[in-house]
Amino acid sequence: MCESVPVNEDWEKRVDAAWASFDEYPEERAAEFRAVIDALAAELPDGSPLGAFERACAWDSTGHSDKAAPLYREALAGGLSGYKGRRAKIQLSSSLRNIGQAEEGVELLTPELDGPSDELDDAVRATLALCLSSLGRDREGLSLVLGALAPHLPRYQRSMANYARALVDPEG
Repeated sequence: MCESVPVNEDWEKRVDAAWASFDEYPEERAAEFRAVIDALAAELPDGSPLGAFERACAWDSTGHSDKAAPLYREALAGGLSGYKGRRAKIQLSSSLRNIGQAEEGVELLTPELDGPSDELDDAVRATLALCLSSLGRDREGLSLVLGALAPHLPRYQRSMANYARALVDPEG
């Protein structure tokens, strides 16, 4: 939930249910899905960062990064914080990459590497790696991906973490 905006628990459940039904909307019905999310967002106060975030997610998930990016920006500028704020940064960075603005995605996500750790850490690294790759910085991207993968391996965690560091700092 957005820490900066109190939300009715029933509203959150209905949003979750809408997203759970996403796969029931094939590409040709994407506008119908966006209308469901728009209706839910319309229940929130004008200027709600959470409404902008949900609408951005709907545009993004239906293949329209160009329409999603301004809404993610609006949500973040409006004070979206916490878990959903971090999701907005990840998703905005991905959208920026998709519309040819990967450098801005790198600038947005790089500080997240040093932020508080949560279950989104690997998504931060994966999205940042894609942005870096789009900029021709594949070694840095691979380093991030290997570093994210290493803790999940049943063996070789230390070796993979060391290889990840060596990709960007051969002396270290």
